[in-house]
Amino acid sequence: MIHNLILTGSSGFVGQNLTNYLTKHVNYKITSLDRVYLKNVNIEFPDGTEAIVHLAGKAHDLKNVSGANEYYEVNFELTKKLYDAFIKSDAQKFIFISSVKAVADIVDGELTENAIPSPKTHYGKSKLLAEQYIMNQQLPAGKSYYILRPCMIHGPGNKGNLNLLFQFVKRGIPYPLAAFKNKRSFLSVDNLCFVISNLLEKNVPSGIYNVADDEALSTNQVVEILAGALDKKAVLWRVNINLVKFLAKIGDYTKMPLNSERLNKLTENYIVNNKKIKEVIKDNLPLKSDEGLVKTATSFDVNE
Repeated sequence: MIHNLILTGSSGFVGQNLTNYLTKHVNYKITSLDRVYLKNVNIEFPDGTEAIVHLAGKAHDLKNVSGANEYYEVNFELTKKLYDAFIKSDAQKFIFISSVKAVADIVDGELTENAIPSPKTHYGKSKLLAEQYIMNQQLPAGKSYYILRPCMIHGPGNKGNLNLLFQFVKRGIPYPLAAFKNKRSFLSVDNLCFVISNLLEKNVPSGIYNVADDEALSTNQVVEILAGALDKKAVLWRVNINLVKFLAKIGDYTKMPLNSERLNKLTENYIVNNKKIKEVIKDNLPLKSDEGLVKTATSFDVNE
């Protein structure tokens, strides 16, 4: 059983939820390290450190204002620095939060861990470099690493595309993209925390693991679930697909809420297979896809 761990990125959305989860469920001593501090020091973990959970990273910038170098400095170089310190330390486990985008931006069928990585963005490429570095190092006896590839994470404190959909529903604004037919995987932050907790507590083989909720959903289903959480009826408009794509292209050069990348996020097919991680932790995820979305919607409503 792990008791003392280092957590990077504790101030972020996932970090805050993970800290709350671990301190509620198990008596963990968590030492938080932020990425600015880590960048400027030689890393040596305190005596007694048993595990490192590395959440800190440069998230994918949907507005495309970040320089390419920032992704590699944070997602690759910082991970490399942390992993080198882990190898030299007495710590037993290293958990790195990567991303499905380290593998593919477009998925045909279901994404499994056997897919050959071909990331298209600097975000995905920097995450893949970090993965490859971890896998290519000699792993001393008694140590384990876990590379987690979550899909789109949501939950209390998250302000991403789900929040945008939620605002549509709450204000009674019709959802205009209902003509798009898609299925995509989501990940409740509670399910991610559950997986991380299991990896800390159980003897699991080192490797790469996809993390996603069990059921893939269409965006139309998501809108209906969010509406149900508010006791509202979903209003779905099937606006001409070509017109929507044209408006999204205009949004690429203006401050419109819809641009091409956000449109892709909302309407793409992206199904992630989670069978491998469930087999090794030998347990079912605590929340179903719709239950997690209702919990997220409730948190949006409470915090406004």
